Order: sequence, then C-alpha cells, then structure tokens
Amino acid sequence: MSAVATNPERTTRALTLLREALASSPLELETAGAGEGRRVRDELVAQVDDYLLPRLRELRAPLLMVVGGSTGAGKSTLVNSLVGSEVSPAGVLRPTTRWPVLVVNPADLASFEGDRILPALSRTTGGPAGAGGLELVPSERLPAGLGLLDSPDLDSVVAENRALARQLLAAADSWLFVTTAERYADAVPWELLHAARERGTALAIVLNRVPDDGRDEVTGHLREMLARNGLEEAPLLVVPEVQLEPGGRLPAAALAPVRHWLDELAADADARAALVRRTLAGALASIPDRVEVVERALAQQVATAAELTHDVESAYETAHDEIEQAVTGGTLLRGEVLARWYDVVGTGNLMRSLQTEIGRIRDRIRSAIALRPRAVAEVEAEVETSVEAVVRAAADRAAERAVSAWRSHPAGRALLADAPPLDAVSTGLPAAAEDEVRAWQGDVFDLVRREGAGKRTGARLASLGVNGAGLTVMLAVFVHTGGLTGAEVAVAGGTSAVGQKVLEAIFGDQAVRELAAQARDNLLTRVDRLLAAESRRFATLLEPHAHAGDSVDRLREAMAALGAPS
Repeated sequence: MSAVATNPERTTRALTLLREALASSPLELETAGAGEGRRVRDELVAQVDDYLLPRLRELRAPLLMVVGGSTGAGKSTLVNSLVGSEVSPAGVLRPTTRWPVLVVNPADLASFEGDRILPALSRTTGGPAGAGGLELVPSERLPAGLGLLDSPDLDSVVAENRALARQLLAAADSWLFVTTAERYADAVPWELLHAARERGTALAIVLNRVPDDGRDEVTGHLREMLARNGLEEAPLLVVPEVQLEPGGRLPAAALAPVRHWLDELAADADARAALVRRTLAGALASIPDRVEVVERALAQQVATAAELTHDVESAYETAHDEIEQAVTGGTLLRGEVLARWYDVVGTGNLMRSLQTEIGRIRDRIRSAIALRPRAVAEVEAEVETSVEAVVRAAADRAAERAVSAWRSHPAGRALLADAPPLDAVSTGLPAAAEDEVRAWQGDVFDLVRREGAGKRTGARLASLGVNGAGLTVMLAVFVHTGGLTGAEVAVAGGTSAVGQKVLEAIFGDQAVRELAAQARDNLLTRVDRLLAAESRRFATLLEPHAHAGDSVDRLREAMAALGAPS
C-alpha cells in the first residue's frame, strides 16, 4: 500500500497499462483454461475501470458500500428500512432485470453523479434508471461519507442480474453481505465471500431473520465457518426474526445493530479511510495471482494455435510432396500427355532412330513438329490439364487432412463451426492453377529462347522450334522411371533420351541440365504459391489469436511497472 500512498499517479499509470494489456488479450480459442482466463480477465478489467482507477484518482471520495446477497435474503428490505422509505423494490422474485439503486446523503450526491465509479452505467436521479443505469436516491436518513448501493441478487435467474451484481461488488470499497439463518451455508454466498477474501475487500455480514431460540447456535456456527475461511475479522451483524412494520420495513430495534455500525463508520473519517486503504491494498495485492491465471490461459492459446498451425502446414507440405512426386516421377507422362506426345514425334520411328546421328534425329523431330502444329498445341493443353488436376487433387486431400486434424481439437472444431466449409479446395483454385501453369509454360519457352539467343545456338534452335524444344524440356521435368512400368518405361525413357540428345546437340549438356532444373524449380515454386493461398484460409481463422504471446509480454511489462518501487 505504500506505493499507492506515496505515488498514486505512478500506480494509476501502471494500472492503465495493465488494463490495456488485459483488454487486448485474445482468449477466444476453446482451450482448457480459456473460460476461466476470460472470466478473470474481464473481472479484473471491470474492477480496474469501476474501482481501482476511480478510487486512486480520488482517495478521499465518499465510501461506496454495496449491499449484496442471495434471492430472498432481505437486502432491499434492509436498505428501505435504513432509509425509511421504499427506494428499492423488496420481495421481487419474478425473473426481471433489476437496476441498482444507490442511496446517498445529499451532501455526497455530486461525488456519485459523475462517472467516478461505474462509468459504464448511466445515472438517473429521482426516478427508475432502467437497464444499464444506476438510480441515485438522495436521503437525509443516510449519514454523509458513504453511499449504500442495493445490487441485484447474486443467484438471480436472470444472467444480466448475476453479472451486474458481481460487477458492483468488484467496484465497492466495502461489502455489506446479507444472508439468512436458513441460507448462510449455501454455496453462492460463500463463493462471493471467498472472492472478497482473495481480493482483500473489507466486508461486514448481516445475518438476517435469526430466531431467538437458535441465535447462539446459528451465530456460533457462522462464526466458525468465517474463521475457517479466513474471514474471522468481518463484523457479524445479527438481525432477529421479527414481524415487519407497515410498508415492509424492519422495526428500529431489529435494525439497530446495522444502523449503529453504519453510523459509527460514517462518523469516523479515519475508520472510513482505513477501510478504503484496506480494500484498495487488497485489490492491488490480488492482481498478480489473477494475472497469472490470464497468462496461463494465454500460454495455452499460444500452444494450441501453434499446434493447429502445424496441422495445416503438415497437410500442405504433404500436398507439396505429392505434387512433386507426380511431376517428377513419371505420373504426368501417363495417359493423354504421353499419347499426344506420340502424335507429335512418332515414337516408334524415333525409338528405331536412337542409334542414328543426332542431326537426323533432330531433323525427324523438327519434321514431325512442323507437320503437326495442332498436336503440339494439344500436348501443351494436356500438360496444363494434367498439372492442374494433380494440384487440385493434392490440395483437396490437404484440405481434408487439415480439417480432420482440426476436428480433433476443441479449439479447431469451434473455429471450423464458424467458418465456411474448408474440407475441399477453394472456388478460386482452378482458375489460379490454370493461370500458374500457363505462366509456367510461358516461362519455359522464354528459357529456351534466352538459351538459344546466340547466333550458332539460335540457328540450331530454329531447326527444332521454340515450342518443340520447350515441350521437350517440360517432358524432361516430368519423366522419371520410378513412376512408370513395363512398356511405358521404354517408351517414355526412350522419348526423353531422344529429346535430351536433341537438346544437348543444340544447347550443350550443362545447359540442358540447367534448363530442366530451372523449369522444375519454377513449377514447384508456383505450386507452393497455390498451396500457400489454400492454406491461408486456415491461417486467416487463426489470425485473431496469433498475438497471444505478445499479450503475455505486455502483461509482464505492466506487472513490472506496477511492482516497481516508488
């Protein structure tokens, strides 16, 4: 607390940084700790906004005491009895949304009319506030120096009421916790009492409707429970079970323990200041453990995002390997590509010419290509179609593998549930693959042209033709006997050998190897670009969660600033 007392400005700046780091922490992936992390994050952000920053900025402002409790505990009856009029509807059990009512002495009204506390709630004075509002009720019956806020029920059947009640309790300098002789051991009250202990919030407990014949037993048992839970210092104010007066208010004698305690607190400025300091110090001391919960949840987000990313990368790396094997392993020389190439070069005649002079082979190919221009175009088209089909099939399988892997993770299932179907290629892949393969073919022809730019080489290239030489380079990329069997090995291997001999006669051995290598690398680079675009659909779903690690760093920086010496 010394850092707050001596330098509240520095503490305020550090809390502001922490609040920003918490609010920007992505915890939307469905991991084991995500729900708890979100709850703690949101509660801490709300407490910084609603209590810590406002209180640090005005340490001497009137004390805010929130009256909380379960349904039917008598909170509103207690507040109405203290004020002497019905300012908060009592006995309302129907599932309706309740707005909070804040009773203040008129001298303190200005301190609560602005947004010093609970800035997100609009203010109404002299009439119902409605949902999202805070009703201010000035009353001379309440002593100056403190405000009494009647909150919705902690166990209300309306979710908005429960959330608001917890928000109001987190904004309080002190809690006046109301329970009854019948329900003081219920789970809901103790859940909130534990929260008060963990956050260091000052509180007093009103034990309502205590029968005379069970007073000692009930109060004794409750005191034992408080002691076991580290709350033995909390004042216990006992209200006996009595008949309510007309108007539904407690008789003065029954109300006396609470009235006396509040009057003493209001009359003692030092006691109020000590209570504020205690709660403020407790709230600040509770921050490290709560931030640690958020950090653990963020670490799970980082690990899960990395695992989901790896699943996608693995699926598309496998697709790359499948395509590379199909491209270089002979698969593309099956079927129509090989048949169309037969039409171009007359494979049977070329096979018989393998032992003849290179010049005669070149003349044979040049003649065949010159005689069959449509066949050349058909080979180009079949190469394009075959490569596109291989890419699409591999990308389809990659999408299926990635989706299957994600469905094995709760986080992945949740992401897929909110996304368009991803277990097949995107609608844009066919057109993109067509563009890439055509561009690749154009690049191969350009390679051949550049390699044949010399006068002597150019003359030799002219005898075969750029398209013929380019197609031969493409087939050199595709052929590898590991993908062919039987007669296909002989035909494809022989055809490739003939083509390679012709190209070597034109360009030289080294140039041919470089042409084929460049063409292969160019094609696989384009394939990777297509697969990257496909995998990006998954990466886009993960993008909002990609900065969880950065959030951990920001939280630690803010915590270091908060804990630094004054």
